[in-house]
Amino acid sequence: MTSDAYKRAGVDIDSAGRLVERIKSVASTTRRSGMQGEIGGFGALFDLAATGYRDPILVASTDGVGTKLKIAFAADIHDTIGIDLVAMSVNDLVVQGAEPLFFLDYFATGKLDVEQGTAIVNGIAEGCRIAGCALIGGETAEMPGMYHGNDYDLAGFAVGAAERGTLLPRPDIAEGDTLVAIASSGVHSNGYSLVRKIVELSGVAWTADAPFAPGQSLSEALLTPTRIYVKPLLAALKAGIGIKALAHITGGGFIDNIPRVLPDHLAAHVDLNAISVPKVFGWLSQIGGMNEREMLRTFNCGVGMLVAVAPEDAQKLVDHLSGEGEIASIVGKLTARTGEPVTFDGKLGL
Repeated sequence: MTSDAYKRAGVDIDSAGRLVERIKSVASTTRRSGMQGEIGGFGALFDLAATGYRDPILVASTDGVGTKLKIAFAADIHDTIGIDLVAMSVNDLVVQGAEPLFFLDYFATGKLDVEQGTAIVNGIAEGCRIAGCALIGGETAEMPGMYHGNDYDLAGFAVGAAERGTLLPRPDIAEGDTLVAIASSGVHSNGYSLVRKIVELSGVAWTADAPFAPGQSLSEALLTPTRIYVKPLLAALKAGIGIKALAHITGGGFIDNIPRVLPDHLAAHVDLNAISVPKVFGWLSQIGGMNEREMLRTFNCGVGMLVAVAPEDAQKLVDHLSGEGEIASIVGKLTARTGEPVTFDGKLGL
């Protein structure tokens, strides 16, 4: 076979090399304490001692973006999807009280497009900068026959650390603790198989104005990246505000995610009237014919993170988060569990 046999089989090694060179430059913008060397070796290096932790526990998380990618393909918009990739992992680290330290990505495609790949990695780097972690490595795989054309998949892997004894949820979480909701930026990165079905039912084109967001196309509105809550929450923990537990509201919504951080004897009681619900959820509910409980078990409904905090610190936390640019409000409390682990008052503003 000739020297270009691999290229004729659908894999362009030269394109991969050009993308790696661009990634090196982008990754350097995420440099932080502990980052060692450059991208391109057989393994990524990170010096934990350089971060200043005395007795650290490492916390790891991995995730993808899911079928939200299909909207990126349809709209040919790829510069924010990397933020979603980072967000899904680093938000899962901070709920355990851990600081994200470094991130690695896996990018697999049917045909490598250097410009598309660069846009994706730029988004990943932006997510890392928002979260304060370093992009220290990853893998790019061109696999014709596995993926169609320029379609791709993404996965991410994040590692963080917390001092021993500081992990969340805290053992003193108790009945009477207050629940504070931190607003989401929209649908985030869960439920998009259903979102796409609803869009199909609606008959609205991806390029048409979003019925719930004038001035944006439907695809742009639904590609709004997942909010990253790392820095405001780490600052609150460092300030000694009495955060006892954090729940990242992802797939499964309120009903499945909140119990993951509660002991068996406690329940969360949420006042739905206190939640400001973005218009996108009303549109999804209406077009999809979804009732309130279905919405609460599928989407974040406007709450990206729920915080259990000592009641005397609740308003202090709301004020702190507001000062950090977040929208936060008191939405309930913890009660003794006598039945369901999550109960509701009021009604979602759909």
